[in-house]
Amino acid sequence: MTDPVIRCVGITKTFGDFVAVHDVSFNVSPGEIVSILGSSGCGKTTVLRLIAGLEAPDAGQILIRGEVASTPQRQTPPDKRGIGMVVQEYALFPHMTVRQNISFGLNNLSDEEQTSRVEEVMSLVRLENLEDRYPHELSGGQQQRIALARTMAPRPFAVLLDEPFSNIDAGMRSEVRREVETILRANNTAAVLVTHDRDEAFAIADRVAIMSSGALEQVDAPEAVYHLPVNRRVAQMTGTCDFMNGTARTDGTVETEAGVLAYDTNSADIKPGSKVELVIHPDDFGVEANDSGAMVVESREFRGDETVLLVALPSGATIKCRQESYCAITPGQRLDLVLHRPGPFAAFSV
Repeated sequence: MTDPVIRCVGITKTFGDFVAVHDVSFNVSPGEIVSILGSSGCGKTTVLRLIAGLEAPDAGQILIRGEVASTPQRQTPPDKRGIGMVVQEYALFPHMTVRQNISFGLNNLSDEEQTSRVEEVMSLVRLENLEDRYPHELSGGQQQRIALARTMAPRPFAVLLDEPFSNIDAGMRSEVRREVETILRANNTAAVLVTHDRDEAFAIADRVAIMSSGALEQVDAPEAVYHLPVNRRVAQMTGTCDFMNGTARTDGTVETEAGVLAYDTNSADIKPGSKVELVIHPDDFGVEANDSGAMVVESREFRGDETVLLVALPSGATIKCRQESYCAITPGQRLDLVLHRPGPFAAFSV
């Protein structure tokens, strides 16, 4: 097992009476990308600033490549940590050319070495021949890649990314995100990405850390936090979902209005006979028209590449079912649900 390059151990940070970060612990391995996903104000940027050394923790410690870098008593300066940072605004110097921006942190190199390194990172981000441009002459996507090039120029072993794609047009965001991921993985550079965008977190990360009210709720692979969230908050933060009530049985299944469904026995301490709720995603059930079916379609949304049906259960509770775009089922139509989910459902005690 490779030792982590970044290790946060029980870090806590307060501002007056406000607890911004509470008892946060997680590791980042060499070459690994970890996304911290959460809403505005949840503390995710504060975690990034603590790792960078821009803030000192009130409790806990941060280790960088096995060495203690942050405690309440002492701090290793940010420029001594070997970690790069790309912020939301990119922070490029407007009066400097691209070449000057990138070489700003390379003062320890000779002019010849600086020129060579600038050319190398410009090639890395695929923006050759733009060295003499100024930031205002570049598109948002180009500015983002220049900011990354400047961060990568001193050869950091880890990079911190604070909402790096939020200022890029939606049409370009996916392409730039893929390019950034390619650059990080080609250089085996560890990264911590802070974002409020679920799709962004899932697309780029090896693991996703779900953060709420200053605390980490779950740190796991994207598929795990989506399909097997540890609580309601994580379920609602990681995807569109509904909750279906049922009664737990002795065989690891739940009796529900939609039939007997298997649940993840590791997701909660559920006793047979107890009331539970299952997390239901729109892709979990297909539908089949049936005039005598127990379910009825309340509404239908055509979204171009998909159709979303709001299906009422016999109790009146509703779940969303995502169907193909050419689905012809209409509101008022009765139907049966067809289970599509291959694995067990996440379940919580009621």
